[in-house]
Amino acid sequence: MKKLHDKYFKQAKREGRLARSVYKLEELNRRERLIKKGDTVLDLGAAPGSWLEYTLETVGEKGVVCAVDLKPIHKKFKGKVSFKLMDAREMTGEEFLREAPDGFDVVLSDMAPNTSGIRIVDQARSLELCEMTLGLARRLLKPNGFFACKIFYGGNTEDFKKEVAKYFKEAKIRKPDACRNESIEHYVLGLGFTGGPGATGETPPPATEA
Repeated sequence: MKKLHDKYFKQAKREGRLARSVYKLEELNRRERLIKKGDTVLDLGAAPGSWLEYTLETVGEKGVVCAVDLKPIHKKFKGKVSFKLMDAREMTGEEFLREAPDGFDVVLSDMAPNTSGIRIVDQARSLELCEMTLGLARRLLKPNGFFACKIFYGGNTEDFKKEVAKYFKEAKIRKPDACRNESIEHYVLGLGFTGGPGATGETPPPATEA
C-alpha cells in the first residue's frame, strides 16, 4: 500500500514548509554544496515554492534567485527573488538579464512532465525536459557553475549523464532519501561547468532569434 504521509511529509507540515520536496534539494546541497551564500540561482519548475524558499535562505541577503513556472507562486518570500510565469521551454536566456547580467552560479530544475501512467512515455518526456534544461544551463551558467535536474530514471538516464559530463568536471546521478521508495525520480548533477569540449572557459551567450 502506498504510504503518502511519510516522515518527510510530516516534517514539512511540522516545519511549515510548502512541500516535502524541499528535503530533496536540502540533501543534494548538503552532499554536493551546489548553492552557496551570494549565489545567483535559476530555479525552473519553481511552484509551489519549496525549492525557492530553501534557495533564498541559502544564498542569503546578497544572493539572487530567479524562478520560472507555468503555475503562479502565491507565497511572498524574503530576499531578492524574480518570478516569471511562463513555460521554461520558451525561454531565450534574456528574461533575467537585469537580475543576472553575468549569468547564473546554479541552474536547478524540479520540472516534471504531465504523466500518462505509461512509464516509458513518461521517461521519454522527462528526458526531453532534462535535455532542454541542460541546453539552458550551457547558455546561462558561469564557469564552474552547478546544474541539477530531476529525471525519471530509465534506459536513457545514463546516456544523459554522459552528455552532462561533456560540459562539467563531474556528473552524478542521485536519488535523495526524501524521494519515495517506489518513485522513479532521480537527479542528474553537473559539478563545475567547463563549457564543453574545446571551450575557452567562457559561458556561451544567450540564444537570439535569427
